[in-house]
Amino acid sequence: MHQRILLRARKGPFDVLTPEETFAGNWIGDNSGNLVFSHAAHKLLATGTAQITPNRAPADPRDADEINERYDVFVVPLANAFRRSFVRRLNPLTRLIERLKIPVVVLGVGVQTNVDGDREYLRQIDEPVSAFCRAVLDRSHSIGVRGEITESYLRTLGFSAVEQIGCPSMFLHGDEFRLAKKRPELTTDARIALTISPYVASMAKIVRHHRERYPNLCYIPQDLRTLGTLLYGDAPEHRGKRSEMPLHTSHPLFVEDKVRMFVDPWTWMSHLSGFDFNFGTRIHGTITALLAGTPGYLFAHDSRTLELARYFDIPYRIMRDVPADVDAADLYAEADYTALIAGHKARFDTITAFLAKHDLGTSFADGDSAARFDKQVGETEFPPAVGPAAATAPAELLTRIERLRDENRTLAETIDGLRAQGLRQRIKQAVPDPVRRMLGR
Repeated sequence: MHQRILLRARKGPFDVLTPEETFAGNWIGDNSGNLVFSHAAHKLLATGTAQITPNRAPADPRDADEINERYDVFVVPLANAFRRSFVRRLNPLTRLIERLKIPVVVLGVGVQTNVDGDREYLRQIDEPVSAFCRAVLDRSHSIGVRGEITESYLRTLGFSAVEQIGCPSMFLHGDEFRLAKKRPELTTDARIALTISPYVASMAKIVRHHRERYPNLCYIPQDLRTLGTLLYGDAPEHRGKRSEMPLHTSHPLFVEDKVRMFVDPWTWMSHLSGFDFNFGTRIHGTITALLAGTPGYLFAHDSRTLELARYFDIPYRIMRDVPADVDAADLYAEADYTALIAGHKARFDTITAFLAKHDLGTSFADGDSAARFDKQVGETEFPPAVGPAAATAPAELLTRIERLRDENRTLAETIDGLRAQGLRQRIKQAVPDPVRRMLGR
């Protein structure tokens, strides 16, 4: 008997969308790191009897009846969903779950506060988070959280059915984790990948130092705004601006064609497999490198990044303790992956036991299911990396502009139609803010 799984995911692992389509429809959910854990969750659940359908759209309580009829379980991989800025999306998800009659399984949700776990900062989200947890636990044995910080927070709210399971992304390859340093030490000719959260301003001096010292440095952004900047140049409100951070086309990393962004995890991992080292503030940027077999190092700048680094024994430093003159060579020498590798099977057993408790199997324990997933990935042609528009051949740039024109015409018509119906909230759900601003809508 087939198990019909509805998976909370912006897109499926084999969906092929151009970078232009990805930007126009925000198919990365603001951050390409989201695809890493949602696609890993898909593979983890892809047994021979599972029929997995990504929901692709924001949660809408009005879909509850259809979901109850068509699916057997709703699986909800989440990242840092317990944060202030996510409440406007968490509340509709809670309202949807409250209307569901099928089991609901939450994978790897995390809380976001500072690295000290500031409890007061979270007070204003206590009730939305509590409502979400009550709704889930009415339909589930327990909630799977990222690490000890989230578990502690939920226990202060009165919830005891909480299990630390990490993030599905780290289990993309099952119970094995292969990782080794490719060089005895990093020299200036090393290929180094840099991940940056644009709002962590203290990275600016670190970026400048490494750009000057390592000629083979590559910045790999993950955010929607930077994807638009790479495709089409600076948005009108950013034209002519400069920053120490790589936010605008005037930054040396853009000018020197040292920026590459990916709209699928598979091409991203393939790219990183050729690097010697990856470091920076992005947790899924770090995890993607590790999955590619490339040593990674995290600068933990909040609770969500810190607890995952601790749970998986990923080498890290707390961002506020990182000196401006830190050097990748020292981080590389310092990084020790012994605990990460040695503890991986036990952590995999933990998440598979959690899934089994919720009547979900895994592809890795289901014959060649995991291998079939990998084979389909390998047979699918995904778009290549996106580089800065200024370094793009004129013919390709013209193609990008033509695609943008066609897609924007359709989006503009959609926005105008929704506005005519007085559905402003639906506009916000359907079209990301950067795209609306670009369209002047």
